[in-house]
Amino acid sequence: MTPGFPHTVHAPEFVEGLDWIGVSRPPTLAELRGKIVLLDFWTAG
Repeated sequence: MTPGFPHTVHAPEFVEGLDWIGVSRPPTLAELRGKIVLLDFWTAG
């Protein structure tokens, strides 16, 4: 547990098979740790 945050929930890894735009391969949470990340979810509907 993280001190000061007793109910911290850790994010799961991204599922395989997702399409990614602008990256050569899908990121891992270990690579993103400590960085500010913006994920934009959209559909063409």
